[in-house]
Amino acid sequence: MRNDFAIFAGSASVTLGASLARELGASPGNCVLGRFPDGEVEVRLLDPVRRKDVFLVQSTSPPVNDHLMELLAMADACRRAAAARITAVIPYFGYARADRRRGRREPITARMVADLLQAVGVAHVVTVDVHTPQIEGFFHAPVDSLTAVPTLCQALREGLPHSAVVVSPDAGRANLAAQYARCLGVPVVLLHKRRNGGADVEVTHVVGNVSGRACVIIDDVIATAGTMRQAIEALLERGARADIVLAATHGLFVDGARERLDALPIREIVVTDTVERRESGWKKLRSVSSAPLVGAALKRFIS
Repeated sequence: MRNDFAIFAGSASVTLGASLARELGASPGNCVLGRFPDGEVEVRLLDPVRRKDVFLVQSTSPPVNDHLMELLAMADACRRAAAARITAVIPYFGYARADRRRGRREPITARMVADLLQAVGVAHVVTVDVHTPQIEGFFHAPVDSLTAVPTLCQALREGLPHSAVVVSPDAGRANLAAQYARCLGVPVVLLHKRRNGGADVEVTHVVGNVSGRACVIIDDVIATAGTMRQAIEALLERGARADIVLAATHGLFVDGARERLDALPIREIVVTDTVERRESGWKKLRSVSSAPLVGAALKRFIS
């Protein structure tokens, strides 16, 4: 394996960055990440990057704009310091939902973020379970979108009831649910929902048998948990066991999500560490490492 590379972690992914460095047999690069009194991002690289492949590890998790700006500044610093190639490792890619216009006077923010990353010199992007696969088409640079489904399935197998089913919370996650179902060897149940406006979502149909069954509800991201709450209530109304497991790659848990989920009959919530945990003492929550998955991809870049 080559040693002419460097890996730096942004403030959103310090722990994951250190784990990835260990996977690559290296130490995280030294840099200063701070804020000026007016809130502007301050970045200074303390290690040389000239003619090196540089990996910048930074999820654009909340506060998404601060973390995105930090990533852009880190990439610009590497470009100006004559790095050979800059790879942005963005385990959680924010703004991915804004992939199209829903009205005539709206931005396509996902494309804007792709343009910004390339403008500061990012030549390759690595992400995990991006919300919308067509994001790749917004980049001229190559994009590797990895999936954490096998990693999460490995964590879910222990204690999974024989009668369990995988539940897709909406039609958009049907393919993701099918991946989980194949991996776990269980049936799939699909929920159809209707959005009445804003955060007001109503489950209208449950396609599949959930009576007396334990349910594993999957998604790529849990943000406010509003979708999960609606799904759980609909499943319980149709006779599902009060033995619910949630699985998602990215656990944001914003805007009262923890309180919302604690009020429901959830046995366990399984997520990866693509979003660094800020809270502690949440017994329902289990986080599994994505470092082996992402590290295996990065090793191919430098082997």
